This record gives sequence, C-alpha cells and structure tokens, in this order.
Amino acid sequence: MNAPPMVDAQRLTLMLNELRLPAIKHIWSDFAARADKEGWPAGRLLAALAEHELAERDRRRVERHLAEAHLPAGKTLDCFAFEAVPMISKAQVMAMCAGDGWLEQGSNLILFGPPGGGKSHLAAAIGLALVENGWRVLFARTSDLVQRLQVARRELALESAIAKLDKYHLLILDDFAYVSRDQAETSVLFELISARYERRSLLITANQPFGEWNKVFPDPAMTLAAVDRLVHHANIFEMNVESYRRRTAQARRTGAGRPAAYTTPKVLEAVRDNQDENEDLASDNQNRH
Repeated sequence: MNAPPMVDAQRLTLMLNELRLPAIKHIWSDFAARADKEGWPAGRLLAALAEHELAERDRRRVERHLAEAHLPAGKTLDCFAFEAVPMISKAQVMAMCAGDGWLEQGSNLILFGPPGGGKSHLAAAIGLALVENGWRVLFARTSDLVQRLQVARRELALESAIAKLDKYHLLILDDFAYVSRDQAETSVLFELISARYERRSLLITANQPFGEWNKVFPDPAMTLAAVDRLVHHANIFEMNVESYRRRTAQARRTGAGRPAAYTTPKVLEAVRDNQDENEDLASDNQNRH
C-alpha cells in the first residue's frame, strides 16, 4: 500500500531505522492509510504504532529467551497430568509460573520423586511458562553443567562462568543426584549453589531425598551446607508416584479401560521383585518341560 501524501517515505524509513523501530517501519504506511480512511486523530495513530512496536519487541524477546533456555520440547503445563500427581497443587504451580515474589527473592524450588514421576516435565513446563512471562531461564542436566564449570575452573575462569549464569533468573538443574561423587565435580556444584544463594533461584529435580545426598557430596559438612542454602528459601514438592513410563506400559498390557495405580516407591520395589520372581519361576518351569 502506498504511503500517504506529503510524507517522504524513504526519509521516514531511515529515521525509523535510526530509532530502532523495525515493527513501525514495516507497518506505518498501512496504519496511516487506515487512519486517513477512518479519520483517526493523531494520538490514536501514534498509540497504535507504539503498541504494535512493544508487542513485537515482547515477541522477539520471548523467542530469544526460549532459544537460550534449552528447554526440552513439548513439555508444557497443558500436557502435564496433574491428576496423576495428586500431591501437587495445580493452583500453586500456576501461581509460581508468574515468577513474582519467589524469583525476585532468589527462592528455590525442589522436586523430589522416583524416576519417571514427571519431575523433569514439570520443571521444564514451569520454565517455559516463566520465559513466556518475561523471565530468563536455563535448563541443564546437572552433570553437563558441572562438566562445563570444571572446564572453566581448569582455565581459571570459574568465577566468571558462574557470574555469567547470573543473567538467568532461574537455573534448572535436572537429575541433580546423578552427579558422580567426585571432589572436583561436587566442589564446583557447591560453589554454584553458594554463589546463587539468596540472589538467584534454582529449580532442582532429584530422585534421592536430602538424607541420601551424601552420595552427591563426599564431605558431610559440604552436604549440610548445600542443603541448608537450598532449603532456606524453598518450596519442596514430593512427587512420590509410580513411573509414568511404567504406568503407560502397564496400561498397554491390561487395556485402556483399567486405570493405573499410584504406589509408593517401596511398593513399586516389591512389585518389581515379585514380577522378577514370577518370571524366574516361569523360566524354570519352561526349562523343565
């Protein structure tokens, strides 16, 4: 659509480039033509252009922050089965996704539970919602991030590497307890926790409760210090449910009409032991025949 008369379109485009207003540069002529046709006052046209520019900036910022967050694909709150994790309050999770309060205070969120219970999904979904609400998030497997920090330490740049993580309001450490019990690894992890304490937030997913974190930190004093910093300002969700993957496999065996059972880890262990025993008996009977 042609620009309205009495306007030097080329000069206006140059000025909008100089002012770094790319959205307005692309749509001003269409908006101006509509304003002329409908008799908009100048203030309405200016407000419409400014609103469009702000909306585009928000969209581009979210795209950049999503790209840097490295969140696993497809993990959203819409597809998270809250009914399968009855101990988690959907209302509380939705409130936390606004980010106000806890991220501003540098508080933490810790998700405990056995493998397959949905911890990583929920962590990623919360991270996605926070990014969409304007916060900066980084999702990483704890072991991968620890390896990066170890490299930085060898290059005498650990302090700088940890400082660069400050740009993220929330750092999601997935599979926390899978870090090997090695002094070099756990010391950089402890330095990261200490550096973010009461300043920037952590979201941690872990299979083991705090009582078993001596498998992560070889020094008991370091274990206590790490736990103390993490829980001082923290929400803790215990997701003690049966593995989603196991429930899905069971549903395929028993038919869709039979609901999956939710059990404690001890019951699950007994079930698995019983299944293994039955399989061994069946194998022995087959060998006899």
